[in-house]
Amino acid sequence: MSTIRNPDLKGAGHAKLDWVRARMPVLAAIRKRYLQDHPFRGQRVAISLHLEAKTAVLAELLHLGGADVSVTSSNPLTAQDDVAAALDETGVEVHALAGASSEEFDTLHQRVLNIKPTLIVDDGGELTDRLHEGRSSLAAEVLGGAEETTTGITRLKALAQSGKLRYPMIAVNDADMKHLFDNRYGTGQSTWDAIMRTTNVVVAGKTVVVAGYGWCGKGVAERARGLGARVIVTEVNAVRANEAWMDGHQVMSMDQAAGLGDIFITVTGNRDVIGRRHFAQMRDGAILANAGHFDVEIDVRALKSEALETLKGRTPAIVGYRWPSGPRLWLLAEGRLVNLAAGDGHPVEIMDLTFGLQALALEHLLSAKPKPPGVYPVPVEVDNWVAQIRLEALNLRIDTLSAEQVEYLASF
Repeated sequence: MSTIRNPDLKGAGHAKLDWVRARMPVLAAIRKRYLQDHPFRGQRVAISLHLEAKTAVLAELLHLGGADVSVTSSNPLTAQDDVAAALDETGVEVHALAGASSEEFDTLHQRVLNIKPTLIVDDGGELTDRLHEGRSSLAAEVLGGAEETTTGITRLKALAQSGKLRYPMIAVNDADMKHLFDNRYGTGQSTWDAIMRTTNVVVAGKTVVVAGYGWCGKGVAERARGLGARVIVTEVNAVRANEAWMDGHQVMSMDQAAGLGDIFITVTGNRDVIGRRHFAQMRDGAILANAGHFDVEIDVRALKSEALETLKGRTPAIVGYRWPSGPRLWLLAEGRLVNLAAGDGHPVEIMDLTFGLQALALEHLLSAKPKPPGVYPVPVEVDNWVAQIRLEALNLRIDTLSAEQVEYLASF
């Protein structure tokens, strides 16, 4: 039995699903085959992803492919109750509540694990962490899974290096058709969509500080400049700092940038990127947002505990804190993943690519020779297939190598 907030919201949820389903050609191509072949017949799939409409279409796809599917949201602020209600009608088991408390969030994940999964789709390692920590008896039946994010892969690699990872996981985030598009274009657009929708402030002419210049940070910085902002990048990686400089951004430490920024966005995957000493230097009215997976990049605890006053923003997603040195600092979405906690996440066409990789990665685990526990790349042929389907959907043609060209390249 599912755990959802309000079944009566299903109408609005179905409208969302219909909208995105019509704009996901990669999943449509996979669905056509799954309806005939049912490659997941007999499998039990546990999913922890941000539960909005695109995720629902993926869960529906795996169910149509023959699997029993149980899904929850990988962040308590990114579940959408109307989507959960609609998905529950498709035969997928749903355990998701918008705004779940910490205790509810854990309970919902435990209920998903009750399906005794044979396959896992994870975001940030939420299911894998809980399975290894408290439900390790389930690991024997897990054939493997796929991980969505940089943060999740970091956790998986640490688990594997310690010899504790119990099954193979495919690093979907590292596939070219994921990180080159989802991380850069998806995060870039969805982060600014959420910030602008939530704050209703102009970006042009402002100074934006982007912490981290990985693929996600590149996307956020590029879109900020496109909107007319002056961009400062902070980094701990010297190579990426050089890249940001060559891309035309200012580069400095957060200590230097704290007093200059109007909008701060963290995209690092690490903790305490912006903390007490930075808050004290900030301008009055500075806006703080996080686009990393966990709510640890901005030291929210210090911000709350040391503020002299808490202020209401224009929407519930904005809370202000008056710092002892005077400035009012505005935190978006409680420091959680702003593009989903205060927005609708990545554009549908972007998630079509990522979720196509997720489905095919699970299928690969079933069809390939069993793998020992570890973190594995997405097969090149899977990456290329998704790329080709996307080109066909766009009605774009590319060249192919002739036999002579193939022979020439192989001669070196």
